[in-house]
Amino acid sequence: MTAKLYCFGESGNAYKAALTMELAGYDWQPHYVDFFNGESRSPEFRALNEMGEAPVFVEGDLTLTQSSLIQLHIAEKTGKFLADDRNEMMRWLFWDAQKGSGQQGSLRFLMNFLPEDKRPTEAIKWLKGRVLAALATLETHIEGRDWIVGNTPSIADFACCGYLYYPEPFGFERKDFPNIDRWLDSISALPGWKHPYDLMPGNPSDRA
Repeated sequence: MTAKLYCFGESGNAYKAALTMELAGYDWQPHYVDFFNGESRSPEFRALNEMGEAPVFVEGDLTLTQSSLIQLHIAEKTGKFLADDRNEMMRWLFWDAQKGSGQQGSLRFLMNFLPEDKRPTEAIKWLKGRVLAALATLETHIEGRDWIVGNTPSIADFACCGYLYYPEPFGFERKDFPNIDRWLDSISALPGWKHPYDLMPGNPSDRA
């Protein structure tokens, strides 16, 4: 049975789930969510996910929301990308949700997808400081490491990289974080890796 992932190309959270499925060789297909025209807030979409958020994973009678839960489901079902130290893997999934993607996605949205005259300058400045501080934590953690947990890639890696391949600026420059830069190269060298705009439908150029 082919799973369906409700997603859109600009979403780093959807990318985490999509990338996990793609690298695991999971049978899935994307279903485009027209986020920027309000589809995720529609009654029809909220009937699928009351939180009004993408991604949403649907496979038969099973519906899952929240990217980390989808990742964990795929990893457990396939036996792929589960770190030997489950507690450490989960620690980094939770860290990413709060300190990583949870802040990076908001900052990227404010800096790129709001009309320029509506971008909150002070909020952007404050949030950028938090994003860069969190990235410094990740940079230190992976010094001398190939992967975030243990000696093999895991869903912790695919969670924490969720927003770091996008071209839109949000304060992150790979040259300023050499360990993260090396780690991102290692992920993108994995068989089956795809850039978010190649893996999921929809990107800013489609709306130009």
